[in-house]
Amino acid sequence: MKIISLILLSLLLIAYPLVIYFGLDYFEVRYIGLLLVLVLTLRFFLLKNKIPNEKRNLLNKTTLAGILLGFIIVIFNQPLIAQFYPVLMSLIAFIIFAYSLFNPPTIIELFARIQQPDLPESGIQYTRKVTIAWCLFFIINGSIATYTALSGDLALWTLYNGLISYLLMGLLFGIEFLIRIYVKKQHAKT
Repeated sequence: MKIISLILLSLLLIAYPLVIYFGLDYFEVRYIGLLLVLVLTLRFFLLKNKIPNEKRNLLNKTTLAGILLGFIIVIFNQPLIAQFYPVLMSLIAFIIFAYSLFNPPTIIELFARIQQPDLPESGIQYTRKVTIAWCLFFIINGSIATYTALSGDLALWTLYNGLISYLLMGLLFGIEFLIRIYVKKQHAKT
C-alpha cells in the first residue's frame, strides 16, 4: 500500500502544472498550495525510511523548500507564486548537481556506481561531464520556467512545465544513455 501511495503522490507532483491549470477554475490557489504541502509531507514520511542516511539530508531540504513554497502560496493566495514551483525544483536540482561537482563524488557518479561499483577514472571523468550537462539543463529549464511564469500565459506555462520540460529531460537522458553506450564500447576497445 505504501508503494502505491508513493507512486500516486509522485504522479500528483509531476502533474502539478495540470493541477494548477485546471484547479484554478474551481479553487482558490491557496487550496492548491495546501494540497502541495499535504502531498510533499505525505511523500516525505513515506520516503524517509527508504532513503539511505547520506541522501536523507537532500530529501529533507527539497521537501522543506517545497513545503515552504506551499505555505507562501496559502498565505498570499497568488497564482503567480504557485507557478514558481517548477522554478524552485530546477534551482534545487541545479544546486545539488553543482555542489556535487565541487564536493565529489558527483550525483551522476553515485548513480553510475550503483551499476558499476569499481568505476574507472575515465568513468569518473565522464560522469563529471554528464553532471555539468545536467547543471546546464537545470539553468536553461529554470530560466524558461521563470519566463513562462512571468509571461502571464497560464496555457504556455502549463504546456512547458507540464509537458515540454519533461520531454526535454527525457531527451537529455536518452541522448546521454546512447553516448554512454558508445563511450563504453570505445573504452572496451582500448
